[in-house]
Amino acid sequence: MSTLSQSSRISDILIRRGVLTADGLKQAQERAQQASLRLEKYLLDNALITPVEATLSLAEYLRMAPITLTHFTPNPQLLELIPADLLRKRLALPMMKAGGSLVVALGDPFDILAIDELHTITGLQILPLVASEKDVQDSLAKALAPVEAESQIDLEDIMKDSDNDIQVGKEEKQELSLEEMMESAEGAPVIRMVNMMLVEALRTRASDIHIEPQEKTLRIRYRVDGSLSERPSPPKSYQPAIISRIKIMSDMDIAERRVPQDGRFRIKALGKEVDIRVSILPSIHGEKVVMRVLDKSALFPSLGGLGLEAHAFKAMSYAISQPHGIILVTGPTGSGKTTTLYSCLQELNKPDVNIVTCEDPVEYQLVGINQIQVNAGVGLTFSAALRSILRQDPDIVLVGEIRDGETAEIAVKAALTGHLVLSTLHTNDAAGAIARLIDMGIPPFLLSSSLVLSQAQRLYRKLCTVCRQQIELPVDVLVANKIDPAYFLKAGENNTGYVPVYKAVGCPKCNHTGFKGRGAIMEVLPVLDNIKELIMKGATSGEIREAACANGMITLKEAGLQKVREGLTSLESAMEMTGGE
Repeated sequence: MSTLSQSSRISDILIRRGVLTADGLKQAQERAQQASLRLEKYLLDNALITPVEATLSLAEYLRMAPITLTHFTPNPQLLELIPADLLRKRLALPMMKAGGSLVVALGDPFDILAIDELHTITGLQILPLVASEKDVQDSLAKALAPVEAESQIDLEDIMKDSDNDIQVGKEEKQELSLEEMMESAEGAPVIRMVNMMLVEALRTRASDIHIEPQEKTLRIRYRVDGSLSERPSPPKSYQPAIISRIKIMSDMDIAERRVPQDGRFRIKALGKEVDIRVSILPSIHGEKVVMRVLDKSALFPSLGGLGLEAHAFKAMSYAISQPHGIILVTGPTGSGKTTTLYSCLQELNKPDVNIVTCEDPVEYQLVGINQIQVNAGVGLTFSAALRSILRQDPDIVLVGEIRDGETAEIAVKAALTGHLVLSTLHTNDAAGAIARLIDMGIPPFLLSSSLVLSQAQRLYRKLCTVCRQQIELPVDVLVANKIDPAYFLKAGENNTGYVPVYKAVGCPKCNHTGFKGRGAIMEVLPVLDNIKELIMKGATSGEIREAACANGMITLKEAGLQKVREGLTSLESAMEMTGGE
């Protein structure tokens, strides 16, 4: 359709709406032709019509829905789907994503290539709306400014500006700035390189930084949401200097390269204050370094923040409200046991309660809680520390881990003498913790009297809400794993169709992994009267598990499938995490 015919149609709409008179329109058309402008563009530039009037006229002509963006706040996740340059070029603002469709406000609805280009980049069906050009430009300017400011911070910028980005300290009470650190280390580029690693770890929400010497390279990997991903590596020649720098920050012996060393330091960066726990281990190509990022701001202030389902939350809340007894949190390494225990402690932490912990190592330093670091080298084992703690008039005791029969025995006696004891144990499920304690030599009658609750947990990877993609329910996979597909039927009398199930895809927002963040699923086993009777009788883990399920316990596998049903994780991820349970 030609520009002239477009203008004549739009001019008819403007006259019909009473926006312009016939004479005024004729004069405007002549001047628009002289200036080689579209009529509506000329009318807007000369304030002969308002942006709202132009939008409504264009919407009617193109048979698109009009929209105003005055009070609209763009979703940052949707802005990640399309490059900022393209959004500005095409005057396009993503507004909402629903299923496989993306609603986009267009400032230039005559740009016929915009919809095709947006569809190609996003893979989504584009549903266009008409907005005024100024509205789109203003919204894009406001929305993209902070995103671009963050994305423009590349590695070079971090290395240049890191002196002002981050502060390092060895102890909580003694924080040293980088200027002071630079006086004790010669290589400024190395200082900036280590700072770059730390800032990048905070920006990507990494839990660990791995520095791994290879024969000809120095590999850098970050663990994000439980999975390791490789990052650009510094030259191999920098290896000794980088490791020496980390040793200086951690107050380690720089000259010692033959034995493992542990240390920690504190940093301030990106508006956060986090502890870094450092472990150095000699390897054949040099010393391997793992730095664990301990961000207290990621801890939940109470049980409510853990996002537990109703049965688990009720059982956990009841357990920690008891005046005495043992609460066990079980699961493999990295399953979030410490986070769960600290969330319990923060809910229990009150001025009238004396809380003492015995940990190896102390991961998070919590205000108002007395924390003890285990040191087996000088005889301060869990059992020795626990004996001393009981002479400190505690109300609540946290034992980092029950590793042997002696520690288990003292913990049980502490629970029986009026203390609430929280601890961890390495077992696969909640019922298995009971059998494990009996194997350690705890008499069943003492265990049944002291144990309040046993809990097992895992961490699931949350699907990225920007790029997750709905799929058909893989019934064959469910049947192969002995899962009834009826579990995924929609609620209601008719039960027609399955609930939406999603798979991971990957986009810039989630670093192309398809996942962003993690959450906990829990199997919570309250020790009720029937469970106590089974413990007394020496029942197997399977029998205890069946009785607990009859009491309403949701197993790890069921909890994982519930997250799939809610669209929070993929079926593959849930099966990897709980398939063998």
